[in-house]
Amino acid sequence: MVDKLHECWPELVFEVSWEVCNKVGGIHTVIATKIPEMDKRLGEQYITIGPDIWREEHQNPEFIEDPSLFKGWAKEAAKQGLKIKIGRWNVSQRPISIIVDFTPLIPKKDEILSKAWESWNLDSITGAWDYIEAALFGYASGLVIKSFTDYYGNTRTLAHFHEWMTGMGVLFLYENAPYIGKVFTTHATVMGRSLAGNGYPLYEKIDEFKTPELSAQLGVRSKHSLEKLAAENADCFTTVSEITGRECEKFLEKKPDIITPNGFNTEFVPDHS
Repeated sequence: MVDKLHECWPELVFEVSWEVCNKVGGIHTVIATKIPEMDKRLGEQYITIGPDIWREEHQNPEFIEDPSLFKGWAKEAAKQGLKIKIGRWNVSQRPISIIVDFTPLIPKKDEILSKAWESWNLDSITGAWDYIEAALFGYASGLVIKSFTDYYGNTRTLAHFHEWMTGMGVLFLYENAPYIGKVFTTHATVMGRSLAGNGYPLYEKIDEFKTPELSAQLGVRSKHSLEKLAAENADCFTTVSEITGRECEKFLEKKPDIITPNGFNTEFVPDHS
């Protein structure tokens, strides 16, 4: 049985999040906590992807650039118009990381989002800049994963996308690289966060909420639309708790395929002894 499980493991895993090399919230800790186990199982075949949002005058303390990594592919990616940096995430085990500058896609945003409407009915019309940035990052991450996988000819590649901000990556790979496995994880739904943040009794009255009307009222219609489509079209949809699974069934109309509770690495707790 163990040998069969080993045969099923992917040979290459990409982990994509807005919080890779970008410490803004709890998902940063969730992913960093996974790294020792991923390193044990996959070593250099585990690659994290995050946004390159630090400008030239400020150095990203979480990212250590290493131009010696994937030199051949880096040249090919540049020819394809992909603006990336390759190096290490400055956390435990220092996994390989690719940070992606999505700003070259800004002039193409209307074209990209219009096509997503035509292909998926993705409702981007009310999306503000925080939505557009995230959508372009997810799309650019999909471009990077496809480019890398095609260049090296990896046959068992898995891309794990976290939260609605990466959802365009799921949709891009679904259309353009169906041979790459896609996992999508929501840690808390867009609607759940918005309702709780606005003082609604989320779980007490969860069955009474009208999602389309409330998503518009709360100003999250575009984010919710992207999250729902990513959950529907990933090969595997996961969330982190049974209670968040209830949110998914209600707001995304999709039951998670599996619940993957968060772990915790004590290395992230400061030693005050």
